[in-house]
Amino acid sequence: MFFDCIRARRSIRKFTAQPVETEKIQLITEAALRAPSSRGRQPWEFYVVTSPTTLTKLARSKMHGSAFLGGTTLAIVVCADPNVSDVWIEDTAIAATYIQLAAQELGLASTWVQIRLRQHDQQTSSEAFLREQLNLPATLQVASIIGIGYPAETLPGWKVSDLPSGKIHFTE
Repeated sequence: MFFDCIRARRSIRKFTAQPVETEKIQLITEAALRAPSSRGRQPWEFYVVTSPTTLTKLARSKMHGSAFLGGTTLAIVVCADPNVSDVWIEDTAIAATYIQLAAQELGLASTWVQIRLRQHDQQTSSEAFLREQLNLPATLQVASIIGIGYPAETLPGWKVSDLPSGKIHFTE
């Protein structure tokens, strides 16, 4: 089942208006909480957004690459407290991957939006914008947003022949 899931998963940016069911949201958030973290510190915090008004605000979080969030029915903002773990970036990346794979397994689609080190506009970082929109604690850093929903488009999974196999190196 795992290989079927990863072979089919693609980043999707067009979604239907069908809301994601509460049961599926619970399974996705359970997957996030089950993600491994360095030394079991679990520095992450997840903000689950289903309000169309707030999703529209999230769509404006970056200068480029976040507009599709306005067409989703679910987004998960992935944050962490860097005081809890020095490898919070890695831990949030793992959790984000778990979120995306759980969504795929449940028949949903998703796309990852980088927030860390990105700009909302010339004066405001994406993180500062989100901190204000979601009233996030000052202790948290925002790593990414995962937009999730029922796909309004389908893209075929990548063929094995299209994978960058030259990036695999075997050593003794």
